[in-house]
Amino acid sequence: MVLRALPRPAWLASDAPDHDVVVSSRYRIARNLLGQRFPHHADPDSLRTILSQVRQAAETARLTLHSMGPLSEAERDYLLGAHFIRVEFRHRDPGRAVLLDADRVVSIMVNEEDHVRLQVLCAGWSMPTAESTGRELIDQFGSHVRWMKDSRLGYLTASPANCGDGFRRSALLHLIGLAETGRLKRMMKSLAALGLVSRGVYGESSRAVGAFVQISATQGEPSDFRGAVQQLMREERLARREVRRLDLAEKTREAVHYAITQRSIGLRDALLVLGWVRWAGSADLPGYALEPRAVDEWMATMELFGTQDAQVAARHRADFLRQRLEPLGR
Repeated sequence: MVLRALPRPAWLASDAPDHDVVVSSRYRIARNLLGQRFPHHADPDSLRTILSQVRQAAETARLTLHSMGPLSEAERDYLLGAHFIRVEFRHRDPGRAVLLDADRVVSIMVNEEDHVRLQVLCAGWSMPTAESTGRELIDQFGSHVRWMKDSRLGYLTASPANCGDGFRRSALLHLIGLAETGRLKRMMKSLAALGLVSRGVYGESSRAVGAFVQISATQGEPSDFRGAVQQLMREERLARREVRRLDLAEKTREAVHYAITQRSIGLRDALLVLGWVRWAGSADLPGYALEPRAVDEWMATMELFGTQDAQVAARHRADFLRQRLEPLGR
């Protein structure tokens, strides 16, 4: 099922900085209301009270946020593709909701792991913008609610690893050149030594399929994170130059042919195909007159985890890709 009626996420903007390598930049802040249990220990009535308090705080702070909840499976798939929620978000449980701004830059998961998971998603490499927007919004919330905070530990969160400022900086990168030249694993180990975490396109529950990798940090200075991502961008562009255009064209043709001949296709294989098509588009290969942002939109709008079951989702996914890739396979 293709979701055409729901608004387009702002991070798909065509003028995204460094979009050949960086898909999006995200700044996330976790907070919990003083006097309430963490979601995994709260009863349904308490969770509903927390949701009401968060909505009231947003209204009092004059933040224009649309509340989505409870979610249909189609809405859940849209929010996952747009990276507004995590796969683990238990959207059917009491007191759960997602708050979105009109521009689809800001999303807030209410009663996920923490009471408030506010995130700002910006197009391409836009970390300073995402961070400044996120900090401004959480300050506005903080004027109308009291957060759990310890004088020694800082802001308290459900996971001890997130205590302190409660933030996570992250960027979703397409590192297919490093993967193709066999250097991606080494780069990930180097980042881990610096305290950076690498995940797949859908967060902790996914792997870096199609060479789409989320790089994130929950501590350190903004300049350290920016430096690490900029180094990755340089290394990725150098790696792409090492791959012959003939080899890139052949592998992309094989990927497209595979996709258009399948009647069903798994999510992993779909991402592998789109990884090659995205690279071919950014390399201006003849026959692949595609902007990388067009492929990013396909990733966000094709069926991901299924509104009915896995087999139905696989058939919908195959139909979706065939319609878009057949013109490239001729």
